[in-house]
Amino acid sequence: MPTLPATGYPLLPIQRALRSIAPIVLALLLALPVLAVLGAWLPQAEGGAQSGAILREMAATVLPDYLWTTLWLGLSVAVGAAVVGTATAAAVTLFDFRGRRQLEWLLLLPLAMPAYVTAYAYTDFLQFSGPLQVWLRATFGLEGRLLPEVRSLGGAVWVFIFSLYPYVYLLARTALGERAAHLMEAARLLGASPARRIRSVALPLARPAVAAGVALVLMETLADFGVASYFGIQTFTTGIYKAWLSMDDRLAAAQLATFLLALVALLLQLELRAQRRMRFATGGVGRAGSAEAQPTRLRGPGCAAAWLVCALPVLMGFVAPVLFMLRPLAADWSVLPWDRFVQWAGNSVRLGGITAVLAMGIALALAFAVRRRGGALTRAVVQLVGLGYAVPGAVIVVGLLLPVGWLQAAAPGWGLSALLTTTAVGIVWAYLVRFCAVALQSVQSGYARIPASLDDSARMLGVGGMGLLARVHWPLLKRSTAAAALLVFVDVMKELPATIVLRPFDSDTLAVVAYQLARDERLGEAALPSLALVAVGLVPVILLSRTLRGSSR
Repeated sequence: MPTLPATGYPLLPIQRALRSIAPIVLALLLALPVLAVLGAWLPQAEGGAQSGAILREMAATVLPDYLWTTLWLGLSVAVGAAVVGTATAAAVTLFDFRGRRQLEWLLLLPLAMPAYVTAYAYTDFLQFSGPLQVWLRATFGLEGRLLPEVRSLGGAVWVFIFSLYPYVYLLARTALGERAAHLMEAARLLGASPARRIRSVALPLARPAVAAGVALVLMETLADFGVASYFGIQTFTTGIYKAWLSMDDRLAAAQLATFLLALVALLLQLELRAQRRMRFATGGVGRAGSAEAQPTRLRGPGCAAAWLVCALPVLMGFVAPVLFMLRPLAADWSVLPWDRFVQWAGNSVRLGGITAVLAMGIALALAFAVRRRGGALTRAVVQLVGLGYAVPGAVIVVGLLLPVGWLQAAAPGWGLSALLTTTAVGIVWAYLVRFCAVALQSVQSGYARIPASLDDSARMLGVGGMGLLARVHWPLLKRSTAAAALLVFVDVMKELPATIVLRPFDSDTLAVVAYQLARDERLGEAALPSLALVAVGLVPVILLSRTLRGSSR
């Protein structure tokens, strides 16, 4: 008979059933959006007989445009982010110059800027009626449009590159910081010049890290709704919302969501493969203490060039957007909706707080279950939760509302649709599907620092089960769980695609209000909630920079 791990008492059948049912229920709740989207192709699904006709109509009309625009946007952003991220990482790791330590963390600041906020800022400043073109026409007597249209595919590429390059920068910096010093030394002994050693040894070592970072950039680009919708770009994500909200065609939205999900799954596999290659490339290689392992000192023109390479992305991705948004605030404070700002911030904090607490609890329970040598079912649930962050918000929305519509049609008296759309249940559910992975990763990293010998000692003293978690693990996991809750809270505050559809009535958040005000060309009023989101996003960036500085010592 199975026994309790710590006490040796028999495990009752009802306890075994509960321990088996709980992971299954959790897995179904987190996997429901993906399963529902895939279920739209089944003949038994509502409207399944029309799927072929709808797909053919989409293929003849909008689908080629969606595919071409998405591929072109993804390719351009991938190349740009790879170049900017690798160049900045190489500058701060392979070279030493005045101000390098400051630039190392300044390059992280664009992570605090949601891409759609950057889009609002650049549009307000660079559009035809913006202050820059107005000043140029008034000063030089010019007429007409003087700058390219910001709200275009090229403008979106610009915004995404300088908003998302830190993903490549972080991974490439780690790979180059852990470069194989003995290989660099061997290249020097073979007579290779410094430029050749960097080109032939250091950068190839960082190639898997760059590939992993580019995959993350592409997943964020494909999942974006704010920038694409605001700029009027026809991507898969905007097509999903158009099919659902404008055309009222749930089946078409679900089918478009499957295409997007397939692209994201492909990118996820590429990212995981690149991560494995990165671990192989850097495994077993530490920092060498030789002079060859130290960064090359730059002075004069070299120092100026390094500063230009590192300062330009920070200027374009953070400093300029913040200044553009501060301009309307400084010009006229009376237009700002101060009275409603508190309500919007309160809604954002409430949803973020609820989701953060629940995500932390789920992550702690799953990590503890794995710690206790959970079975295959527990590990499968953990893997499923870990993949949730890769699922775009648009797919989650369709995957939650589609089965609700089916159930409402079959049993209209149950009121399930009202529960999910008029309360916070639906939106918190969507947040958990998307952001539990963030909390789980943080908690698991905390568990990795707790030696297994502590568990053995506690069991020998008669402490097991939940007592082991409460009395031994929890005091050592407080920092990790706090970091997990903080990261989830910030991600919820910035989340737009799921929030804009699933939020309860009269529960606008800062992200939704910023998008709506910008869409209505009220960019001055949109500056206040946008800057609030930036301020919140600075918190994890500061913590990340401190962690990186600590690990580099």
